[in-house]
Amino acid sequence: MKLKPIVAVFSLSLLAACTIHNSERASRPQSTAVHPSLVEMEEVMADQPQQLLPDPAKRRYEMKLMAQPVAGINASVRPPSEPLDRENYAHFKDNPLKRAAEFPVSTFSIDVDSASYANLRRILNEGRLPPMDAVRVEEMINYFNYEDMAAEQRDTPFGITTEVAANPWNPETKLLRIGIKAWQPRQSEMPPANLVFLVDVSGSMHSPDKLPLLKRSLRLLSRSLDADDRVSLVVYAGASGVVLEPTPGNKRATIEQALQQLSAGGSTNGGAGIRLAYAKAREAFIEGGINRVILATDGDFNVGTVNHQALIDLIKQQRQAGIALTTLGFGGGNYNDHLMEQLADQGDGNYAYIDSLMEARKVLVRELGATLQTVAKDVKIQIEFNPEYVTEYRLVGYENRLLAREDFNNDKVDAGEIGAGHSISALYEISLSGSTGQRIEPLRYAQGQVSSVGKSDELAFLKLRFKHPGETESELIETPILASQIVQDLSSSSDDFRFAAAVAAFGQSLRGGKYLKDMGYDEMIELARGARGNDPDGERVEFVRLLGLARDLSPMKPQANFEQTAVVQ
Repeated sequence: MKLKPIVAVFSLSLLAACTIHNSERASRPQSTAVHPSLVEMEEVMADQPQQLLPDPAKRRYEMKLMAQPVAGINASVRPPSEPLDRENYAHFKDNPLKRAAEFPVSTFSIDVDSASYANLRRILNEGRLPPMDAVRVEEMINYFNYEDMAAEQRDTPFGITTEVAANPWNPETKLLRIGIKAWQPRQSEMPPANLVFLVDVSGSMHSPDKLPLLKRSLRLLSRSLDADDRVSLVVYAGASGVVLEPTPGNKRATIEQALQQLSAGGSTNGGAGIRLAYAKAREAFIEGGINRVILATDGDFNVGTVNHQALIDLIKQQRQAGIALTTLGFGGGNYNDHLMEQLADQGDGNYAYIDSLMEARKVLVRELGATLQTVAKDVKIQIEFNPEYVTEYRLVGYENRLLAREDFNNDKVDAGEIGAGHSISALYEISLSGSTGQRIEPLRYAQGQVSSVGKSDELAFLKLRFKHPGETESELIETPILASQIVQDLSSSSDDFRFAAAVAAFGQSLRGGKYLKDMGYDEMIELARGARGNDPDGERVEFVRLLGLARDLSPMKPQANFEQTAVVQ
């Protein structure tokens, strides 16, 4: 296969309960035709496919009006069309400070998702600040590409870079950045792909930023496929159906014709759709290739049995059978961010949010290899701080990726995957011994014993575990982080360091800025603007623009969640 500059794969829709256990593979069918009369497609549509079912909030509102005396009803009153409180984000708290003498070890799974940044960009462009739980700082940082040293061969799938320099939001502490850059295979080395697009065509997908954008996005992806790739198209709404049987990737006219016929209507029942999508993925399974379902949806389930645990169990089973799941989010108002993230995590895939055709091009064309081809799985990071040098530390972001210390050496514990060419960064804020940046009183009876092994010039010791795709035993990479690496002057640090710090400051500010001291938007803008570096696609320039927009909106306090900010009718 030669998945052109992009890696073709994305399947939209969100689901509800399901279970399948069979992972047997059939030979790939050669049919390239769209189903003659789209009988199965027609089953997806309700009797009136363009008519949206009444929104639950509208029904409650109308019942409330009917309960009032007739004289009290104003003819101009209209129910809200998209109440804000229907967006769903998982609540979490920022990582706390820890004393190195008491808790010297920090362990977490990597995260390659980028959905949080694109979603908050959508919200800012709507003229409001995002709810705090929509802001995952690590996804903001990892949205951008960093020019760290990459691995040159598949055997060691990524290079590791460490930097320590002054902290722009607190001059009394330092920042440690850990950078990982995945191996990038040549185009000729890309394996063939078996992609199943699972698309939500329910009534909630009717708006221009949902199904119409989704169709244009998939067309971009389809133009990057070759004859040895396979594409299937499954849809779901009130029922599910196959719109396109497994088809060679070079049959672009056939693929685009199938996409063009999609329209939104009916209620959402994703469970049947995901089962059917996995069945098609098994049918066209490519041994040694990329086998992936791409779910595209807003995640709004309103009909059928929505058993999320059964759905997650199904996705785990298919993951173990070699079929991964990527989720692509669209639209707002009823968006289910929490479920989209969960499904991608359990499916050994990545989660992206598509708010524009430019974002679709980034995810599905420019970064197609990173989106589709996994070069290392179950990637875990563990860092042990030397209490002789480091008194306190705090991991910035990754709150829902934390692992127990013992999980690091347990190969049965699932962790994050990294795709071809991906850049990953993690930041720690650290207080050094003798500095004035310490904020936690030491224990009265603490025994500050420090190992004699390598304690001379080591700030910390970094360990990274990973598995090669298809393997069950992990490999270990180790490297010390030395006190001699500290750069005292922030301006002397790398562009990547300073830019990542600016993004981290912005994310923390949107979450309330508990640890930010006096750093404001003007300082963030100045820092980011001076660290744009190599920015061929203008993403860092756009970030500076978003900082300015957030500054102008900043009199509005960061919102705790949509429920608290919904307009009371």
